[in-house]
Amino acid sequence: SSDEVIRKRLLIDGDGAGDDRRINLLVKSFIKWCNSGSQEEGYFQYQRMLSTLSQCEFSMGKTLLVYDMNLREMENYEKIYKDIENSITAAHEKISECKKQILQAKRIRKNRQEYDALAKVIQHHPDRHETLKQLEALGKELQHLSHIKENVEDKLELRRKQFHVLLSTIHELQQTLENDEKLSEAEESQEAQMETETKQ
Repeated sequence: SSDEVIRKRLLIDGDGAGDDRRINLLVKSFIKWCNSGSQEEGYFQYQRMLSTLSQCEFSMGKTLLVYDMNLREMENYEKIYKDIENSITAAHEKISECKKQILQAKRIRKNRQEYDALAKVIQHHPDRHETLKQLEALGKELQHLSHIKENVEDKLELRRKQFHVLLSTIHELQQTLENDEKLSEAEESQEAQMETETKQ
């Protein structure tokens, strides 16, 4: 079919610059040159072959230049590919380093927040000098109260002893009164008995 012919021509032609057509023309020109009868026709065919050869050489030089350019482009692409790979590796390392820095920054920020919270709590309390003065004042007050407590305990002990003596005295007085009452009753009973005896 025509599609197969075109495909074969494109495969033979290479990049489609007409090389196969030029070679065919060169072969035909060579055959015509070999079979040329007159010198003028042979010269014409010879010039035509030279022109076709120069076109083929030009096309070949162009193809070689394109080939060299493609090789250089491939080398350039390889270099770009390696540079991109190195850039990707460096980017991954930088990302990893940035993650570490972010974690460290978060830790520092958390510590600063805790420091600020502690500083606010500390600011609500008096400083060390003021606290020592308060402790000293409280110590003096405690010592004074301890002295007062000792005095009160001494007084209480004294009052307890005095109360005990008072109770003992009251008890003795009560015994004495009871004894006196018994004596007076005994005397009255004796007097009454004596009066009854004298009347008899």
